[in-house]
Amino acid sequence: MSVAVMTAEPTAKPTPEFRAGGTDFSERRRSGVSQGLLIDISATGDKAITWDADGAAQIGALTTIATIATDARIAAAYPGIAASAQGLATPQVRQVATLGGNLAQRSRCWYFRRADIDCLKKGGSTCPARSGNHLYGVAFDLGPCVAPHPSTMAAALLAYDATITTDRRSGLTIAGLLGDGSVSHADHTLAAGEMIKSIALPAPLEGERASYKRAISRTYAEWPLVELCTRVVIADGKFQLVRLAAGGVAPVPLRLAAAEVALHGKIANAASIADAAKAATSGAKPLPMTGYKLDLLQGLMRDVLERLLD
Repeated sequence: MSVAVMTAEPTAKPTPEFRAGGTDFSERRRSGVSQGLLIDISATGDKAITWDADGAAQIGALTTIATIATDARIAAAYPGIAASAQGLATPQVRQVATLGGNLAQRSRCWYFRRADIDCLKKGGSTCPARSGNHLYGVAFDLGPCVAPHPSTMAAALLAYDATITTDRRSGLTIAGLLGDGSVSHADHTLAAGEMIKSIALPAPLEGERASYKRAISRTYAEWPLVELCTRVVIADGKFQLVRLAAGGVAPVPLRLAAAEVALHGKIANAASIADAAKAATSGAKPLPMTGYKLDLLQGLMRDVLERLLD
């Protein structure tokens, strides 16, 4: 994935862009969507996974998705992160795509990806998907742009309360990096020339379990319609901690706070999960074509959480 650099306001002048793995950047350059200077950082960034004494990991921004997906220690400490990486794209893409690039990639909306169509993210005044074909758009309508954020790893890191360090700032949350969905012209809050350096994860909690699942329109190599990364701690037969982070449904990854509250302290069984799944769509505002995503979200929540009961 490429680490795209956006200015704080729309501009007609192309801004420089960083190229890391280049799986997204190269496609945008070929189509003419991205122009301007290219800054290749593939040989200069941090590709290491380091561990603190308390078992917390720090992952360099240029660490490949394949490395995260196959690292045994990541899988043991952060199974939701590993599973999310394993489900992303194809083996070939995972070999070159980077964690930082996945977080900062550009919109996958087909209107944005057409160089000859104007849209909010290209400095235009309207969102053509809102009045056009938005079958794969948001089900939580939070702002003028109705394209869901494309980063699977952002949803996973949101579930784990990860923080991001750039070459200018530290301690950024996922919400701090990606915003709240109300800003239509940018995919993230990075300033022009600002580069993601590393991602820090908190130490794993004792007894925590985690999983990830996506709903897609074909068997392999497809962008998720809905995805969910889930962490729980079950003690004395009850949910003592619940973290539910969804992707594919909003302009940014979403914590399903109402469903988390509905499960906290409840008996860890299928009945409690089914009741809480009804709260997963709290606050949803589906578009005319995206109501189906709410059914998918509830189904994913039941499926993933029931698996964690075993």
